[in-house]
Amino acid sequence: MKKVILTGCLAVSALFASNVNAQTFADVEKATDATPFSIETTLIENFGNGMNWTTPALRGRYFVDNNIAARLQIGLGDGLGSAMSTTNRFYENMDGSGGEGTQEINRMSVNIQAGAEYHFVGTQKLDPYTYLGVNFGFGTQKVTGTAYNDGAVVPGAGYNADHSFESEGGYTLIGGIIGLGMDFYFVENVYIGAELGVGITAFNYKDSERTDMFKAGGSDFQNDIKMAGYEESFIGTQASLRLGWRF
Repeated sequence: MKKVILTGCLAVSALFASNVNAQTFADVEKATDATPFSIETTLIENFGNGMNWTTPALRGRYFVDNNIAARLQIGLGDGLGSAMSTTNRFYENMDGSGGEGTQEINRMSVNIQAGAEYHFVGTQKLDPYTYLGVNFGFGTQKVTGTAYNDGAVVPGAGYNADHSFESEGGYTLIGGIIGLGMDFYFVENVYIGAELGVGITAFNYKDSERTDMFKAGGSDFQNDIKMAGYEESFIGTQASLRLGWRF
């Protein structure tokens, strides 16, 4: 098995080396509609319109011809590096002994952009274009406390064998963006790209609910809270650096 893997690695290395030797940088030209598909990932992103793409996000493009392309981008996560699932533990005593309480946080977020591009003539290696896109997205977060009180309803945060709670909320978003971009081909069908645009994003936060169950004075209590949702909008600039491949 090791010999097969080693042979495969050597074959791929030899193929890559032969392609590099077969073409110098001066010979590299931007791709045409003979390779109508591209796939790329974001390397660096900076957003000021409230839209968060996790890094890296994936984008696919289909070139109808040398001028017109359709694009679809998908990102998972909140764009802030938050884990999809987190468990925090709290102990009865400072030394970690005694009872244990937990706070479990489960997050899920999806961002989708569908759009189109118009490509200009450019140069041998540079492919400039203008683009527009429509953004959609949604996300949820659920927090569960077991033998733990976060202090939001009942004073005294930390381990509490007589307290548990569950809260849940979510949001949807819609927005649009328009801007300019360019792809620079440095190896055959491989490019590094940059984009700069202006976008607007509207968030709709749904009603969130929370239920606390606890004991006080020897009696059991349940406290239900429903917090009204709200809306907010952002407008600002977006910049990104990308690495892609045409095929």
